[in-house]
Amino acid sequence: MTTLVRLSRTSWPPRTVIRRAGGLRTMESALLRSGLGPVAGVDEAGRGACAGPLVVAACILGDRARTALEAIDDSKKLTEPTREALFPQVIRWATAYSIVTVPAEEIDRIGIHVANIEGMRRAVAGLSVDPGYVLTDGFRVPGLPVPSLPVIGGDATAACIAAASVLAKVHRDRIMRRLDVERPGYGFAVHKGYNTTAHTDALARLGPCDHHRRSWANVACLENAGAGDTAGRVRPTAVDAG
Repeated sequence: MTTLVRLSRTSWPPRTVIRRAGGLRTMESALLRSGLGPVAGVDEAGRGACAGPLVVAACILGDRARTALEAIDDSKKLTEPTREALFPQVIRWATAYSIVTVPAEEIDRIGIHVANIEGMRRAVAGLSVDPGYVLTDGFRVPGLPVPSLPVIGGDATAACIAAASVLAKVHRDRIMRRLDVERPGYGFAVHKGYNTTAHTDALARLGPCDHHRRSWANVACLENAGAGDTAGRVRPTAVDAG
Protein backbone atom coordinates (compact mmCIF):
# COMPACT_ATOMS: atom_id res chain seq x y z
CA MET A 1 0.00 0.00 0.00
CA THR A 2 1.37 3.41 -0.98
CA THR A 3 1.14 6.20 1.57
CA LEU A 4 0.87 9.73 0.25
CA VAL A 5 2.43 12.51 2.30
CA ARG A 6 0.61 15.82 1.99
CA LEU A 7 2.97 18.80 2.09
CA SER A 8 1.74 22.05 3.59
CA ARG A 9 2.69 25.46 2.26
CA THR A 10 5.27 25.76 5.03
CA SER A 11 6.93 22.39 4.43
CA TRP A 12 8.96 23.53 1.41
CA PRO A 13 11.86 23.97 1.30
CA PRO A 14 12.47 21.07 3.70
CA ARG A 15 13.98 21.91 7.08
CA THR A 16 17.65 21.07 7.39
CA VAL A 17 19.89 20.32 10.33
CA ILE A 18 22.97 22.57 10.46
CA ARG A 19 26.00 21.04 12.16
CA ARG A 20 28.73 23.35 13.43
CA ALA A 21 31.65 21.09 12.54
CA GLY A 22 31.43 21.65 8.82
CA GLY A 23 33.10 25.06 8.79
CA LEU A 24 32.35 27.27 5.79
CA ARG A 25 30.82 24.34 3.91
CA THR A 26 28.23 23.55 6.62
CA MET A 27 25.29 25.39 5.09
CA GLU A 28 25.92 24.18 1.55
CA SER A 29 26.35 20.60 2.76
CA ALA A 30 23.07 20.69 4.69
CA LEU A 31 21.18 22.06 1.69
CA LEU A 32 22.76 19.53 -0.65
CA ARG A 33 21.77 16.67 1.70
CA SER A 34 18.20 17.94 1.41
CA GLY A 35 18.33 17.80 -2.37
CA LEU A 36 18.37 21.57 -2.83
CA GLY A 37 21.64 21.93 -4.73
CA PRO A 38 23.47 23.34 -6.44
CA VAL A 39 23.84 26.18 -3.93
CA ALA A 40 24.79 29.67 -5.10
CA GLY A 41 26.28 32.34 -2.85
CA VAL A 42 25.80 36.04 -3.55
CA ASP A 43 27.69 39.04 -2.17
CA GLU A 44 28.46 42.66 -3.06
CA ALA A 45 31.30 45.15 -2.81
CA GLY A 46 31.09 48.94 -2.76
CA ARG A 47 27.77 49.49 -1.03
CA GLY A 48 29.17 52.04 1.41
CA ALA A 49 31.45 53.92 -1.02
CA CYS A 50 30.55 57.39 -2.28
CA ALA A 51 32.35 56.84 -5.61
CA GLY A 52 32.58 54.01 -8.10
CA PRO A 53 30.18 51.21 -8.95
CA LEU A 54 28.46 48.62 -6.86
CA VAL A 55 29.71 45.15 -7.85
CA VAL A 56 27.70 42.01 -7.13
CA ALA A 57 28.90 38.43 -7.67
CA ALA A 58 27.19 35.06 -7.55
CA CYS A 59 29.13 31.80 -7.28
CA ILE A 60 28.43 28.07 -7.19
CA LEU A 61 31.26 25.94 -5.81
CA GLY A 62 31.68 22.30 -6.76
CA ASP A 63 32.92 19.52 -4.48
CA ARG A 64 36.47 19.77 -5.83
CA ALA A 65 36.68 23.37 -4.61
CA ARG A 66 36.52 22.20 -0.98
CA THR A 67 40.25 21.40 -0.89
CA ALA A 68 41.45 23.83 -3.54
CA LEU A 69 39.92 26.84 -1.75
CA GLU A 70 40.83 26.08 1.85
CA ALA A 71 42.02 29.68 2.30
CA ILE A 72 38.67 31.15 1.28
CA ASP A 73 37.13 33.52 3.83
CA ASP A 74 35.26 36.78 4.09
CA SER A 75 37.11 39.05 1.63
CA LYS A 76 37.30 41.85 4.22
CA LYS A 77 39.43 39.58 6.43
CA LEU A 78 41.92 38.87 3.64
CA THR A 79 44.76 41.07 2.46
CA GLU A 80 44.58 42.50 -1.04
CA PRO A 81 47.38 40.21 -2.34
CA THR A 82 45.58 37.18 -0.86
CA ARG A 83 42.33 38.18 -2.54
CA GLU A 84 44.10 38.70 -5.86
CA ALA A 85 45.68 35.24 -5.56
CA LEU A 86 42.34 33.63 -4.71
CA PHE A 87 40.42 35.34 -7.53
CA PRO A 88 41.68 33.10 -10.39
CA GLN A 89 41.39 30.04 -8.14
CA VAL A 90 37.73 30.77 -7.44
CA ILE A 91 37.08 31.19 -11.17
CA ARG A 92 38.95 27.97 -11.93
CA TRP A 93 37.15 25.82 -9.37
CA ALA A 94 33.69 27.38 -9.48
CA THR A 95 30.96 25.37 -11.17
CA ALA A 96 29.53 28.72 -12.30
CA TYR A 97 30.01 32.39 -11.45
CA SER A 98 28.60 35.75 -12.49
CA ILE A 99 29.78 39.32 -11.83
CA VAL A 100 27.48 42.34 -12.26
CA THR A 101 28.47 46.01 -12.16
CA VAL A 102 25.96 48.73 -11.23
CA PRO A 103 27.37 52.18 -12.15
CA ALA A 104 27.12 55.28 -9.96
CA GLU A 105 24.48 56.93 -12.15
CA GLU A 106 22.15 53.93 -11.79
CA ILE A 107 22.67 53.91 -8.02
CA ASP A 108 21.69 57.61 -7.95
CA ARG A 109 18.60 56.90 -10.03
CA ILE A 110 17.16 53.94 -8.09
CA GLY A 111 18.86 54.14 -4.69
CA ILE A 112 21.57 51.97 -3.17
CA HIS A 113 19.31 49.36 -1.56
CA VAL A 114 17.27 48.79 -4.73
CA ALA A 115 20.53 48.69 -6.72
CA ASN A 116 21.90 46.07 -4.33
CA ILE A 117 18.82 43.84 -4.56
CA GLU A 118 18.56 44.25 -8.33
CA GLY A 119 22.27 43.53 -8.71
CA MET A 120 21.86 40.29 -6.75
CA ARG A 121 18.97 39.25 -8.99
CA ARG A 122 21.03 39.98 -12.10
CA ALA A 123 24.02 38.07 -10.75
CA VAL A 124 21.93 34.95 -10.05
CA ALA A 125 20.27 35.24 -13.48
CA GLY A 126 23.72 35.42 -15.08
CA LEU A 127 24.88 32.05 -13.75
CA SER A 128 25.45 29.45 -16.46
CA VAL A 129 24.11 26.75 -14.10
CA ASP A 130 20.66 27.11 -12.52
CA PRO A 131 20.97 26.99 -8.72
CA GLY A 132 18.58 25.00 -6.58
CA TYR A 133 19.05 27.33 -3.62
CA VAL A 134 20.58 30.77 -3.10
CA LEU A 135 22.38 32.10 -0.01
CA THR A 136 22.65 35.89 0.08
CA ASP A 137 24.85 37.94 2.38
CA GLY A 138 22.62 39.82 4.78
CA PHE A 139 19.73 40.86 2.55
CA ARG A 140 16.56 39.06 1.57
CA VAL A 141 16.25 39.15 -2.23
CA PRO A 142 12.64 38.86 -3.42
CA GLY A 143 11.90 37.71 -6.94
CA LEU A 144 14.48 34.93 -7.22
CA PRO A 145 13.24 31.87 -9.14
CA VAL A 146 14.43 29.44 -6.45
CA PRO A 147 14.31 29.31 -2.62
CA SER A 148 16.79 31.61 -0.91
CA LEU A 149 18.01 32.52 2.54
CA PRO A 150 19.66 35.74 3.78
CA VAL A 151 22.62 34.93 6.00
CA ILE A 152 23.89 37.58 8.40
CA GLY A 153 27.67 37.66 8.08
CA GLY A 154 27.30 35.16 5.26
CA ASP A 155 30.75 35.78 3.78
CA ALA A 156 32.22 34.43 7.02
CA THR A 157 29.67 31.60 7.26
CA ALA A 158 29.21 30.00 3.83
CA ALA A 159 32.02 29.20 1.40
CA CYS A 160 29.95 30.04 -1.67
CA ILE A 161 29.21 33.52 -0.27
CA ALA A 162 32.87 33.96 0.68
CA ALA A 163 33.85 33.04 -2.89
CA ALA A 164 31.35 35.55 -4.27
CA SER A 165 32.76 38.12 -1.85
CA VAL A 166 36.27 37.63 -3.25
CA LEU A 167 35.04 37.91 -6.84
CA ALA A 168 33.09 41.11 -6.14
CA LYS A 169 35.81 42.77 -4.08
CA VAL A 170 38.70 42.02 -6.45
CA HIS A 171 36.69 42.99 -9.54
CA ARG A 172 35.70 46.30 -7.96
CA ASP A 173 39.22 47.06 -6.70
CA ARG A 174 40.51 46.62 -10.25
CA ILE A 175 37.88 49.02 -11.54
CA MET A 176 38.88 51.61 -8.94
CA ARG A 177 42.55 51.29 -9.86
CA ARG A 178 41.62 51.99 -13.48
CA LEU A 179 39.56 55.00 -12.40
CA ASP A 180 42.58 56.28 -10.50
CA VAL A 181 44.43 56.50 -13.82
CA GLU A 182 41.46 58.10 -15.60
CA ARG A 183 40.72 60.57 -12.79
CA PRO A 184 44.04 61.27 -11.03
CA GLY A 185 44.15 63.18 -7.79
CA TYR A 186 41.32 61.49 -5.89
CA GLY A 187 43.35 58.48 -4.74
CA PHE A 188 40.83 55.90 -5.92
CA ALA A 189 43.52 53.20 -6.07
CA VAL A 190 44.10 53.60 -2.33
CA HIS A 191 40.70 54.22 -0.69
CA LYS A 192 38.59 52.58 -3.45
CA GLY A 193 35.96 55.34 -3.23
CA TYR A 194 35.17 55.06 0.48
CA ASN A 195 34.86 58.09 2.76
CA THR A 196 38.39 58.30 4.11
CA THR A 197 40.01 61.55 5.19
CA ALA A 198 42.19 61.55 2.07
CA HIS A 199 39.14 61.11 -0.17
CA THR A 200 37.21 63.85 1.64
CA ASP A 201 40.16 66.25 1.25
CA ALA A 202 40.45 65.42 -2.47
CA LEU A 203 36.71 65.98 -2.96
CA ALA A 204 36.94 69.39 -1.30
CA ARG A 205 39.91 70.31 -3.47
CA LEU A 206 38.80 68.90 -6.83
CA GLY A 207 35.04 68.62 -6.52
CA PRO A 208 33.06 65.50 -7.54
CA CYS A 209 33.86 63.70 -10.79
CA ASP A 210 31.49 61.70 -12.98
CA HIS A 211 32.13 58.54 -10.93
CA HIS A 212 30.90 60.03 -7.64
CA ARG A 213 27.43 59.20 -6.36
CA ARG A 214 25.40 62.40 -6.35
CA SER A 215 22.81 60.83 -4.02
CA TRP A 216 25.42 60.70 -1.22
CA ALA A 217 25.12 63.61 1.21
CA ASN A 218 28.82 64.48 1.25
CA VAL A 219 28.95 64.64 -2.55
CA ALA A 220 25.64 66.50 -2.85
CA CYS A 221 26.79 69.12 -0.36
CA LEU A 222 29.75 70.02 -2.55
CA GLU A 223 27.55 70.33 -5.64
CA ASN A 224 24.88 72.31 -3.81
CA ALA A 225 27.11 74.46 -1.63
CA GLY A 226 25.02 77.09 0.07
CA ALA A 227 21.72 75.59 -1.10
CA GLY A 228 21.33 73.36 1.95
CA ASP A 229 19.29 70.95 -0.14
CA THR A 230 20.36 67.55 1.14
CA ALA A 231 17.03 66.51 2.60
CA GLY A 232 15.86 63.09 1.55
CA ARG A 233 19.19 62.08 0.10
CA VAL A 234 20.77 58.72 0.83
CA ARG A 235 23.26 59.12 3.65
CA PRO A 236 26.12 56.64 3.86
CA THR A 237 26.74 54.86 7.11
CA ALA A 238 30.19 54.34 8.61
CA VAL A 239 32.89 53.30 6.16
CA ASP A 240 32.00 49.87 4.85
CA ALA A 241 34.81 47.65 3.61
CA GLY A 242 32.38 45.47 1.65
